[in-house]
Amino acid sequence: MLDTKLPDFALPTTGGQTFTLSGQTGKVVVIYFYPKDSTPGCTTEGQNFRDLHAGFSAVDAVILGISRDSLKSHENFKSKQEFPFELGSDADETVCNLFGVIKQKMMYGKQVRGIERSTFVIDRAGVLRREWRGVKVPGHAQEVLDYVKTL
Repeated sequence: MLDTKLPDFALPTTGGQTFTLSGQTGKVVVIYFYPKDSTPGCTTEGQNFRDLHAGFSAVDAVILGISRDSLKSHENFKSKQEFPFELGSDADETVCNLFGVIKQKMMYGKQVRGIERSTFVIDRAGVLRREWRGVKVPGHAQEVLDYVKTL
């Protein structure tokens, strides 16, 4: 999938918006997939992207967080954490499947199907340039920003 132009997709997001990949032409797009709103790891990851948002904006990069949670859950999470970027709701897993982030995981000793924490960077022409899978949160948002600055 790396170095290939991605197909366009549309996703409902917070703020009553619809995110389309085609609508981001000319910008670098950072999409991070996370398992669940308001859980410790996902909250920290979102806060890290929030705290570095000015750095992403300075290089004309757009951040979008995606999980399977509802828009109502996303609105609460975004508001509480003061995220300056939108969160997309992928309840039917269309975009999750496009990026291949749904995995079998162990949670509390049980097999569950869920989102593997992953981040993707898409260049100004809509080409996938970098991916991180099985992300560990500490230092990750900074690593993504450092990469985006090279584009």
